[in-house]
Amino acid sequence: MRARTVLGGALAIGALAAGTFTPLEAPASTADGYACLAAAQRVDDGEVLTEAEKKDAHQACSKALGATASVIQKYQFEEAIFAITGKRHEY
Repeated sequence: MRARTVLGGALAIGALAAGTFTPLEAPASTADGYACLAAAQRVDDGEVLTEAEKKDAHQACSKALGATASVIQKYQFEEAIFAITGKRHEY
């Protein structure tokens, strides 16, 4: 009986520690989708994004991609990621 209590306590502490070190990310919003597609449009129009803008746009695209269930929107966000970063999205 004592072994189960100690093991349960150790698992709880481990789960708490793992949750503490994992950065919390805000859920995707409609603004993420707009920011993603707007950045891709800027690149398509010939504008050069700074590294910070690329990072922010890529993060917005990734959040929007993960939040949608629409196959068409997933394709659009994947293409936006490619336009912004020059690389395909990796799952």
